[in-house]
Amino acid sequence: MKAVPGKNTRPTTDKVKESIFQMLGPFFEGGKCLDLFAGSGSLGFEAISRGMDTCLFIDKHPQAIQTIKENIKLLKLENNTEVYRADAFRALHAASKRGLRFDLIFLDPPYNKISYEKLLDTIEKLNLLADGGLVYCEYDPSDKLPEKHLYSTIKQANYGGTIGITIFQKTGGNVND
Repeated sequence: MKAVPGKNTRPTTDKVKESIFQMLGPFFEGGKCLDLFAGSGSLGFEAISRGMDTCLFIDKHPQAIQTIKENIKLLKLENNTEVYRADAFRALHAASKRGLRFDLIFLDPPYNKISYEKLLDTIEKLNLLADGGLVYCEYDPSDKLPEKHLYSTIKQANYGGTIGITIFQKTGGNVND
């Protein structure tokens, strides 16, 4: 699989990726995945390889989009994927308008550039996460993630003081209910 050229993306190492999927559950039984801030798409591709049916890849950087498209061809996943170049919040609203709900959402934005509070609130408000669905958050461990009333924290880990990971699960209901 190809990586995004340059230094604008922070690829998740294979060691961390293996740990992530041990936390998420090593295999899935179908479902829809959203890889927001996708970079090369490695998290979404890994989720498909472990049983997710489809993945929607979003990134706003042209080089990332080009890399994802090349990786889709390389992995022969044209029928399991969609790719859009868009701002994260615009993409979330577009997904909501299409009536999409995801079983797994990857959030790995550039560190200290995007508010997790705003991202999680938007996902809640637009009801984009299926009941029982998971949200994977990767962040600078010096950041504190917000507590969310519809999500329970099911896993937290810190990798070498450089990567913090929290996995939330939707426990039910909708903000609008």
